[in-house]
Amino acid sequence: MTNVAKLLVAVGRPEFLPANSASLIIGVAWGLNLPVDVLWGLVIPMVLAFATITLVAAFAAHINTLSDYDLDVKDETKKKLVEAVDKLGTRKLKRFMLLELSLSLLPLLLLVAIQAKPALILLWVAAVFLAFAYSAPPLRLKSRSFLAVITLMIVLSILPITFVTYVFTTTLIPPFWVFLAGQAMTVYAVIIPAEIRDYFVDKTRHVATMTVRIGLKNAAILELALLTLGGVLCGIGFILEFSANSLAVLSTSLIIMAAAYVYILSKYAKLYEFSKNLEQPENRQQTEADLVGLATENPKWITLITQSIVIICLVLLISKFI
Repeated sequence: MTNVAKLLVAVGRPEFLPANSASLIIGVAWGLNLPVDVLWGLVIPMVLAFATITLVAAFAAHINTLSDYDLDVKDETKKKLVEAVDKLGTRKLKRFMLLELSLSLLPLLLLVAIQAKPALILLWVAAVFLAFAYSAPPLRLKSRSFLAVITLMIVLSILPITFVTYVFTTTLIPPFWVFLAGQAMTVYAVIIPAEIRDYFVDKTRHVATMTVRIGLKNAAILELALLTLGGVLCGIGFILEFSANSLAVLSTSLIIMAAAYVYILSKYAKLYEFSKNLEQPENRQQTEADLVGLATENPKWITLITQSIVIICLVLLISKFI
């Protein structure tokens, strides 16, 4: 890998790649209808859909990195990211962003040509617009509290999953929308701990995240509520779909997802306790350290919750061949 390629990977936040893979599996599981041509009805659409959402996600990551540069330069935890941007240069990064956007059009237009689904273009336009509007001025929705919440749920969950699902079907059934509502809530619920982790730094720098606006305690309550409701809705969506296919017995597989949700909820309960304890002057410094330390474990929770949902989606996908 060349030095430029390594720098592009560094600023492109490759840790988000598994999320794109999850969106692909979820979309295929909910959208695939049998019988289907293995090559033209499954493999090629999967490759083209994955290429489209991955290139758009890379564009979104790069524009976020570019827009947050002035803030990241003051953050010790973003030191490597800032160094990569400095070495690469903003002009080269902007050119590469244009290339990513242009390249994402190729698999998109091939999908539209193969499947005659022009609505896919509208989903692409919405994703690109919101990716830009979330990070870049003049809108910079990420600094607008609850607008940031809504945008993240749309960009990270609703649009990519709907895009992939629509590639494989034109009928988006009610159980899918119930599941998607829960999955979108789950997505933001697992983002909140990252805001909690950065709360004290963001507050000092006057970065108006949702957590800064409503406070740590309310943010902890919100993450508990969103994850609980999100898990319930995801479960209901799966149960409705399994039952509609006369395979209600497969709903027992939801115990895997339930275990992941319960485990993470137990961690969120601890975050809530720490946030409550911060209201007391005693041992405040230690409580802050404990709070930040626990919230730093969030990437593991994201992986766990994502894998549990993907496993149930794989069960759903396999059930279609039964």
